[in-house]
Amino acid sequence: MDRKDNLVKYTIGCTTRPYESITFSEACDHISAAGYSDVAVFANAGKNPVRSDSTRKEITETSKAAANAGLTPSAVMGSVRHLNEGLEVCLDDYKRLIDNVAALGATWLLDCGTSNVEHYSAYFELMRRAAPHADQAGVNIALKPHGGISLTVHDLVKADREVSHSGFGICFDPGNIIYYTKGELRPESDIGEIAPKVTTVIIKDCAVQNGEPDVMVTPGEGLVDFERVLNGLVAEGFNGPLYVECVAGSKLNEINANVESTLKFVKRLLA
Repeated sequence: MDRKDNLVKYTIGCTTRPYESITFSEACDHISAAGYSDVAVFANAGKNPVRSDSTRKEITETSKAAANAGLTPSAVMGSVRHLNEGLEVCLDDYKRLIDNVAALGATWLLDCGTSNVEHYSAYFELMRRAAPHADQAGVNIALKPHGGISLTVHDLVKADREVSHSGFGICFDPGNIIYYTKGELRPESDIGEIAPKVTTVIIKDCAVQNGEPDVMVTPGEGLVDFERVLNGLVAEGFNGPLYVECVAGSKLNEINANVESTLKFVKRLLA
């Protein structure tokens, strides 16, 4: 297999997080101009357009904005709500979120778990009951390391084992492993353990200075050894999508340049 053929199987998208201060439509235009094929829907201008309570109009406008830019809206950042109100209330809300992700035409629902220890058991039960609904809707839930229930690689492996359903997997975010442990843990050391569970990847780096972590770093310029991480995943058969989440830069031209260079960086590592 030559380099070109090898890249064909990987979808490399970009989240709208680098462009969170502007509209979703504007973000899509910049992501497309940088050469990406897919967009992951995060919050823009203070609001995620795809939520459990999104209107049909919001979903349609989001789909249209992505299509107008030539992008596939293949992933959505979501969240669990109402766990403190009981499992049934939370499950109904999460199913509505899944349905809206499906209505958009997205395949992946990225989830950040919960940081409330008292809700851990309820979260696992929620996912056990939500995963079949997601499966039927053509949506895959992917738990992202975000502290709390998904702080470490071992926590992610446990979550996958607890839910044990094809509609639920792991979104590996190496930068967050460093960020939420303030550099005490590294994403490379346990890549072999987590790799078989990984369905999606977030391309995010992290720097730590004076004990303070920072993910607003262009991938390749922080602590993450992306070559080791990606090689470890690919060695275990990973062929899912990858989404760039963060880059450095405060001005639009800086962000654009870093978003574009990150695509080249990831392609080079996967070639």
